[in-house]
Amino acid sequence: MGIMRKIMAVMALLVIGLLGGAGAALAFPPAEVLVEDRAGVLDGNTLLPAVRSIEFYEPTTVAVYTYNGAASDNLNEEVLRFARAEHPEWISQDGQKWADGLFIFALDPVGRHVGTYMGEDRKVSLQQREDIQDASKELLRDAQWTEGTIAGIRRGAELINQPWYRSTAFLVTAWTSAVVTVTGATVWLIVRWRTRVDSRRELARGDAGYANVTMDLQVTELNAGTIPASSRYGGTVLEKHRTFLSRYNTATGLSNRVHDLGGKELSRRSNLKLIRSYADATAELDALDDVIADTNALLNRGSTWAAAWDRQLAPFRDDLEELEPMLGKSHAEGDSATAAVLRSFRSQSGSDLELWTSELADGTISPETALDRLRDARTQLSELLKDHADTVIAGYARNKKESKLMRKNMEKAQAGTPDGYGRAYEPSILGTVYPSYYFFSVPTFSNGLSSGVSSVSSARGGGSTTGYGSSGGSFSGSGSSSNF
Repeated sequence: MGIMRKIMAVMALLVIGLLGGAGAALAFPPAEVLVEDRAGVLDGNTLLPAVRSIEFYEPTTVAVYTYNGAASDNLNEEVLRFARAEHPEWISQDGQKWADGLFIFALDPVGRHVGTYMGEDRKVSLQQREDIQDASKELLRDAQWTEGTIAGIRRGAELINQPWYRSTAFLVTAWTSAVVTVTGATVWLIVRWRTRVDSRRELARGDAGYANVTMDLQVTELNAGTIPASSRYGGTVLEKHRTFLSRYNTATGLSNRVHDLGGKELSRRSNLKLIRSYADATAELDALDDVIADTNALLNRGSTWAAAWDRQLAPFRDDLEELEPMLGKSHAEGDSATAAVLRSFRSQSGSDLELWTSELADGTISPETALDRLRDARTQLSELLKDHADTVIAGYARNKKESKLMRKNMEKAQAGTPDGYGRAYEPSILGTVYPSYYFFSVPTFSNGLSSGVSSVSSARGGGSTTGYGSSGGSFSGSGSSSNF
């Protein structure tokens, strides 16, 4: 601790030395605010007071221009065209730059472009212009045009003519020297502590699963011994059981290895990986012995068959309950025809589940038939979700490239990672008989939707345009635009 106190003292002295001579920055409201809302999307009663209250480092004229364009438009060219036709005072006397003291924030809500333009005495780097545009994009993507415009102008005020001692480069330089001094020690200590905590947590998880499996081992063998091998479902579960003892022995070996680790060894990342593999192995064995018990109870109509059947229905019921929240998400196309089909399916399925349970109870249908119906219903839901994925992609993507990117994310979510398809083992008879990627669940769909929208939004946000098009001539004012 004495060493850490000395390090902190050095950091404090360094920062005081760096900042001691820096005076406070002056703050100026905009010299003038001009709004040309040709798109008709801004709320002047909100925009004007908000922009007038923003403080710049130098007196700056703020101009806001909006128009309804197209995705293929060059916003830079359009802003220059408008300035030449309607506001020549926005351009320098030689016609080659933007006027001094000027900051223009431009927006095309239809073509989904945002741009920033400055006079030579107010210009910032291309990276900083992108920073200003990025500050507005999350709001603009949600069609919050006024709030997005305010956010972009506020960020512009923070960066335009920013004093050297408030710049990112200076702050990074100032703090890097101090932080690097302590990073080696603190990060090393934190990582070791965090690894030790995670190791103990995973070890406890593994021990709990191993204890359950060991305690039920004889019962599991008895259950497996009475599962009808002639059953399509029973036969597959029995195939899984044939490797059960081998996997249990492997887990026992892992248990011995991880319990031989000392306190310091628990702080190593390589040992955390070993302990986690032990915990995962015992968790899957613990789930599988429950499935073996449920298979025996259901197929043989034992005394606990009703509870076993309820556990088979649980994943499907969860999907049905998650449908409406999923359809209510942004960009989920909840008002579409495919969404209506999903809602209709949900209503019908609720009635079907009650009917199947009743028929199973009075012996009208066999357990295998009930499982077949459940499999078919979940397969149908998977197909309906795939149809709805097409609707969602068509509704959000603007071109084939974006459609391909969204579809890739949806399919990746369904498949999981290449390592066993990466999806968690479903502790049910159907989850044991069929691979984890066989059914397209609603949570998986939601994850694919979120990742697809995020990937496309990120792709749209890149690639700033700095040129002014064929009509710009030799104009070379500081400015750029990008998609949102």
